[in-house]
Amino acid sequence: MIRAHVPDIVVGRLPIYLRVLNYLLAEGRQITSSQELGDRLGISSAQIRKDLSHFGEFGKQGTGYDVRYLRDQIERILHVDRDWNVVLIGAGDLGHALAHYHRFAENRFNIVGVFDNDPNKIGKPLGKFVIRGMDELEQVIREQNVKMGIIAVPAAAAREVARTLIDYGITALLNYAPITIIAPVGVRVQYIDPVARLQHMAYYIGKENGEES
Repeated sequence: MIRAHVPDIVVGRLPIYLRVLNYLLAEGRQITSSQELGDRLGISSAQIRKDLSHFGEFGKQGTGYDVRYLRDQIERILHVDRDWNVVLIGAGDLGHALAHYHRFAENRFNIVGVFDNDPNKIGKPLGKFVIRGMDELEQVIREQNVKMGIIAVPAAAAREVARTLIDYGITALLNYAPITIIAPVGVRVQYIDPVARLQHMAYYIGKENGEES
């Protein structure tokens, strides 16, 4: 049984565990251990055992974990043992890349519509999609029971897009725009900013090269 409070950092590591378990299954493996998982992920075996203990007992002392069973249990915990419909806002270069990103569908996140407010883009094909106007967004969200949205618009438009999505019932946002979104309680926002990650790494590279801060 899941405990009442699980630290978000623990939940954030579950998809990483899920990924390596899928790799092990692809290799034909049936049994693994916290030590092997830790070695593959650069995480201590004790940390892995502690993380999993928030959700129950999944292995046996001296035997390890059944790979498929543990994979299935983590999918259940994350609620990714079902399909999720997603809307994508923004049909620029980033939106094009995301619309063609096959791992969304492989992991049961199904983009059901790509939307933009540029009249020069609306109605044009984008892979298997036809770009829709923002005036169609609410109807698609309600008809397709969408709870997740991906924001791939310029920073200047991101907050307005987020407000619109939230107003239409979206409760999870994946934001690629380099701007912070203030969301109400009950709405989760995750940020993906490659430039910020590069800046983070540049700090350490500079220090290793002896450059002053």
